[in-house]
Amino acid sequence: MSNRFTSKLSENDDYKRDLLIRKIEHALTQMRLPELEALAYDMFTKGYLADY
Repeated sequence: MSNRFTSKLSENDDYKRDLLIRKIEHALTQMRLPELEALAYDMFTKGYLADY
């Protein structure tokens, strides 16, 4: 059961998540192809990407 405090915390977490996603998206647009490939490989080896 959710109360007012946990609902507010969840909304705050969603805001923080959205903010981080926007910052990461912006950073990705600034990266060169080799940097993106290295990031993709790292994410793949950690299980964040299904296939490479």
